[in-house]
Amino acid sequence: MGLLFRSSRAERVVRAGLTAGLRRAWSPALGSSAVRDSSQIHGRRDADVTNVPSDVARSRADVSGRRFYSSSSLASLLAPRAPPLTLDTINPRVRECEYAVRGEIVARALALESQLTVKPGSLPFDEIIYCNIGNPQALGQPPITFYREVLSLCDHPALMDLKNPDGSSPFSSTALHRAKQILDSIPFSATGAYSHSQGLLLCRQLVAEGIARRDGHAASADDIFLTDGASPAVQMVLKLLVRSKEDGVLCPIPQYPLYSASLALNGATLVPYYLDEGARWRLNPADLQRVVEKAGEEGVCVRALCVINPGNPTGQVLEEADQQAIVRFCVDKGLVLIADEVYQENVYAPDRKFLSFKKVARDMGVTASDLALISCHSSSKGFYGECGRRGGYMEVTGLPSEVREAMYKVASVNLCSNVPGQILMALIAMPPQEGDDAFPVFTAERDAILSSLARRAKLLVDVLNSLEGITCNPSEGAMYAFPRLHLPPRAVEAAAAVGMPADTFYARRLLDATGIVVVPGSGFGQEPGTWHVRFTILPPEDKISGMMERFAEFHGRFMREFTI
Repeated sequence: MGLLFRSSRAERVVRAGLTAGLRRAWSPALGSSAVRDSSQIHGRRDADVTNVPSDVARSRADVSGRRFYSSSSLASLLAPRAPPLTLDTINPRVRECEYAVRGEIVARALALESQLTVKPGSLPFDEIIYCNIGNPQALGQPPITFYREVLSLCDHPALMDLKNPDGSSPFSSTALHRAKQILDSIPFSATGAYSHSQGLLLCRQLVAEGIARRDGHAASADDIFLTDGASPAVQMVLKLLVRSKEDGVLCPIPQYPLYSASLALNGATLVPYYLDEGARWRLNPADLQRVVEKAGEEGVCVRALCVINPGNPTGQVLEEADQQAIVRFCVDKGLVLIADEVYQENVYAPDRKFLSFKKVARDMGVTASDLALISCHSSSKGFYGECGRRGGYMEVTGLPSEVREAMYKVASVNLCSNVPGQILMALIAMPPQEGDDAFPVFTAERDAILSSLARRAKLLVDVLNSLEGITCNPSEGAMYAFPRLHLPPRAVEAAAAVGMPADTFYARRLLDATGIVVVPGSGFGQEPGTWHVRFTILPPEDKISGMMERFAEFHGRFMREFTI
């Protein structure tokens, strides 16, 4: 004889059990279709419990199409059980990958920011200053008018008919023309529809035209893949490129942790080549041969070389001679060259100039048949800073047609990148030209942002180099300074005592004392025995001086505390 509950009661018991913190115990039978009136079987109220032979109950349940639960089955339903996923049972590659730019220091900063909201005045500072990530508009950088005009018009074409009181349009004629050109190329002007998996043809054509103007060498829309920022482009390439832990990719150290994280997720090996801090973070081409030979001895097949120019986190701009050496090395070794060029507009040193690797290679007479080259760009950096728009592209040259088809297949898995981001990348590649009515405003906004970034880069580096125990190379480009911390031994020992790298310990203490968020150098990789932090140069000019005063005061106190 089985003790039976009508399903309505079972449902209440399960819900009560969940409320008490028991594990999930859901069953499709506990839906509304399982609830029945007790009079249909034995004329009792819903709260009644009755003893009925199990076979009779089963037959009655079968007739009614509804289900009953025995006490034993209900107990089994409610029994605690292990969750379907734990940290031990997830993909081990996810556990291995790290992304320091949004790591533990940032998590701590978010908690402190919440505390300031709930309890103003409870901390020794009144705001959190995020110097951890290149996110310009989050720190007050204004958007470029031309980009926003065209994006607005493409998303809401009715704005083209909007008029000022005097009958003129509030939009530049350049923006109106470009928006109409883009919309006319899209069936039904539907910017909310999927596009070709490589991106809208017109946008790819405009990107190719912009590349050709920049480099002085031809470019093709067929070689362009529009992506949701540069990061998915890199991830797509690595997914195609690496097959196992025995495959490796040469990456600069320090490096942007996108590369180490993506290689970990794909189960491949990062093969480090160290930049020379004493020579303004230059690459020593002779080191590459030694590194590849060592990797081969360890059973790793090096398949590609990644280079970041201008550098992140180091802020250097490569000299043309070094770029030529990298091209020759990749040609000689048969390596794919992955060129991360997202900071190409951010060059501040008067003795430095950005040159794309494609231009350098073609100027050397190296053709697509000689070198497999994948160049990445993004809407997130430069003077545009449109991080949240997630626009990007990669130009793919020198790969066999069957490999290109495989890359297209990988791109097709995601259907397409977001269409507004595609449009934005086309605008960045082909901005207003001299003679366009949008040109004066565009150049004024661009130049104001870039000149301000240059001033901020100099101010930040000058303050850092004025402090005892800190040395910092000039920030020639990109959006960062990467100072070296010459920490007292007692500080290193104190960090080890709490299980932290010394630069993480320093960054945590800095955050708790000042509200300034930086990224420990250990998150980017560094020469063993050295310690760094990465600052962005993005806080507004009216705040960066005060921020660096707070930093200098903290650093002095920290050094005194651990030098005594």
